[in-house]
Amino acid sequence: MLLAIVSLLVLIVPAAAARPYNEHHSSIGAVYIMTNDPSGNSVLVYGRSADGILTWAGTFATNGLGGAGLTGSNQAGLVLSADSKSLLVVNAGSNDISAFRVNHGGLTLTDKVGSKGTFPISVTVHENVVYVLDAGGKDVAGNIAGFHLNDDGKLSAIAGSVQPLSGETAPAQISFNPTGSVLVVAEKSTSLIDTYIVDSNGVAIGPTTHASSGATPFGFVIDRKGQLIVSEAAGGPSGTSAVSSYGLSNTGDLSIVSGSIPDTQMAACWLVVTGNSRFAYTANAHSGTISSYAIASNGGITLLQAVAANTGAGNLDLALTRNSGFLYNFINSSHTIEGFSVHSDGSLTLIDTITGVPAGADGLVAD
Repeated sequence: MLLAIVSLLVLIVPAAAARPYNEHHSSIGAVYIMTNDPSGNSVLVYGRSADGILTWAGTFATNGLGGAGLTGSNQAGLVLSADSKSLLVVNAGSNDISAFRVNHGGLTLTDKVGSKGTFPISVTVHENVVYVLDAGGKDVAGNIAGFHLNDDGKLSAIAGSVQPLSGETAPAQISFNPTGSVLVVAEKSTSLIDTYIVDSNGVAIGPTTHASSGATPFGFVIDRKGQLIVSEAAGGPSGTSAVSSYGLSNTGDLSIVSGSIPDTQMAACWLVVTGNSRFAYTANAHSGTISSYAIASNGGITLLQAVAANTGAGNLDLALTRNSGFLYNFINSSHTIEGFSVHSDGSLTLIDTITGVPAGADGLVAD
């Protein structure tokens, strides 16, 4: 009887969970991705061992709906709080966001609230303030909206926080600067970067629009120095990709440091930066590669490796662990997550491949 029960459990565990647990691979961190299923969104959790190996840990419903057309269009559909105790997730198909408390080995849903707009695609958190980016839809303009997150994981709308984008546009991401005083939004179709000042009550004021150095600004990171590093899906010569860096002031002003440095690849949409602000990585969806950049102390960037890794076409999101020791890449076309060890010179070594990730999954965050 016991053997029959064990056999049944093996059958109902998804392919991504096939790797058996053992003490050598006990979890010290996690990687999260959402299914983005229009019939019911969920977060998949993978435990991460000290050597970067992932093991499936569970599936946790957001009680919201995924959105058709979201995959491949955004960055930061999921975000962890700085203390790794809260996870925020967008539900593009039901126009709301879900909040989870992170537990040992899993998640507990604490709240779900309306996003104050249509088709939420990206979320950011600074201390107890959360902002969501709503892309809008046909004849519906996008916007941003703010919420307070209390100690119980409950979200409450911040009065006066709903602010427009530059118009009916195609945004990709929203993020706070390190002090929480500025919000940044990348607009793909207008090639604009929006900035908003955030007051002490969490109310955003803006936007102030800035022309992107190159075409189609997409994913970005505001590093610990307050430098803005942005991928440009079509920012290089002949439609190739590029990355630009900017100085970002606490009043939302932008100044170009390095403008549109090509990576010679196609469709660099997702971008991450190591915690020490030395390296940036882009996922090039049409080339099936990851490119790496070196970042100087003044924020200037240079191409390090046009092809730091080959992943196969359709690689759609990136996530670095908090210590920047490991980089993970979601590849929609092969339904996989690949893990790489990040070396001190910025080079990458493939260490793990997780299969069985649902088609149309979206967002990736690591701890």
